[in-house]
Amino acid sequence: MKPDACTYHIMEKNRGEVSVHFTGRMDMENAELLLREIPALIRTKSPLSVTADLENVTYFDDFGALVLFEIRQLANSLKAPFHIISADAKIKSILSLIDFDATEAPPPFKKKRSFNMLVRLGQSLIAEASNIKFMISFVGSLALSLLQVCLHPKLLRMDDTINHIEKTGADALPIVALISFLLGLIMAFMSSIQFRQFGAGIYVASLVAFAMVSELGPIMTAIVVAGRSGSAFAAEIGTMKISEEIDALFTMGFDPVLFLAVPRFVAAVIVMPLLALFSNLFAVSGGLVVGIFMLDLTPNTYIKQTLEVLTLTEVLWGMFKSAVFAALISYIACLRGFQAKGGASAVGGAATSAVVSSIFLIILFDSIFAVVRSYW
Repeated sequence: MKPDACTYHIMEKNRGEVSVHFTGRMDMENAELLLREIPALIRTKSPLSVTADLENVTYFDDFGALVLFEIRQLANSLKAPFHIISADAKIKSILSLIDFDATEAPPPFKKKRSFNMLVRLGQSLIAEASNIKFMISFVGSLALSLLQVCLHPKLLRMDDTINHIEKTGADALPIVALISFLLGLIMAFMSSIQFRQFGAGIYVASLVAFAMVSELGPIMTAIVVAGRSGSAFAAEIGTMKISEEIDALFTMGFDPVLFLAVPRFVAAVIVMPLLALFSNLFAVSGGLVVGIFMLDLTPNTYIKQTLEVLTLTEVLWGMFKSAVFAALISYIACLRGFQAKGGASAVGGAATSAVVSSIFLIILFDSIFAVVRSYW
């Protein structure tokens, strides 16, 4: 036998207990032979257990560990226990370095047991109750922070408020103007087809002005702001919540609601009524284009008919609704941001939830306003 060779012999005891006795060097030079011969011999014996005896091993490295690993894999496939005996301290050290014990096959995956309907209903109710509790708590925190700002105006971070006014108002003006102009143009075009049959084309101006100022102007503006600024508010605060910046603010003695939510809330409430006014103006301009080129109306006649329909009450009513919608959008957006938990996906979820919830509340409160006004 060569000095660097490795020999083995396989013994089988009673009841299928197979043991493999190694002698010599279990290294790279001998691993190929061992891997080729030993598994085939063990498989022919159909063992109930397999034992590797390393008492006479003079040298052992990671290739020797590979041989033991393959034998263990074979034993696992035959559902036979595998044991290592008579390993010295050096061999045990090498096996621990490669984490030999942790490379065992993982247990079979067990399908998660599905809960019944009552359990799911209970979990949903508990989650919704916790969500409602947080919403009420956030309403109180925001109200107290706004009261503090009213009593001590210096607490309001003016630089951030002006920055949010610019982002929410000035930056949103082009898209609000375009959508409102096209909406007014479409309304005027569709209504002109019907009104011309009765020689009442002049009333196209009345329809566009009344519908936009009292209903569609505030709603469309609110939806655009919810999509642009509401999602941005939720994403910004959600990112700060995930990265634990809000916890850091709280640790340094800052009120996160006063520091983050109040400037966004104030900026939205200030700028939304102004955006609604611009929306009304561009919608009337869109109707004016149809009135001039399709109904043969003069600009003076169209504008005069528009002013006859509109009153200061209608304009103020639309601005009031816009302010309420702004409060709802900023409240929901900041709420979803503070509720964000988990990783990066939570930020996207917070932004999406903020937009969907804001649009739902906008439609809901507009319906309430319509019912209140009908009885008022």
